[in-house]
Amino acid sequence: QVQLVESGGGLVQPGGSLRLSCAASGFTFSIYDMSWYRRTPGKERELVATITSTLSTNYADFVKGRFTISRDNAKNTMYLQMNSLKPEDTATYYCNAKKFWPAYDYWGQGTQVTVSS
Repeated sequence: QVQLVESGGGLVQPGGSLRLSCAASGFTFSIYDMSWYRRTPGKERELVATITSTLSTNYADFVKGRFTISRDNAKNTMYLQMNSLKPEDTATYYCNAKKFWPAYDYWGQGTQVTVSS
């Protein structure tokens, strides 16, 4: 049974920090590319950051310099350290695992992040 379980969301003030976690089970975590996506009501889902199976990273322009993606293969866990949070970062954040040839694509249930005074 494949599972991706996000945690670490919550309510923070602008300028604050949160660390999101994605705990994976039921598949070979180390060979999958892992990503964080986010969705705000009224907006399309957008890619936040990716860390590949070879540890290459990519970030959306709107989080560069503020967010850091990482993974710990020994713990089957991916993280997103979010600093200098802005109200526009408010969204549901989703964990994604993807592999190619053959293709697999798994999603978590999401964790809510709210940035507000």
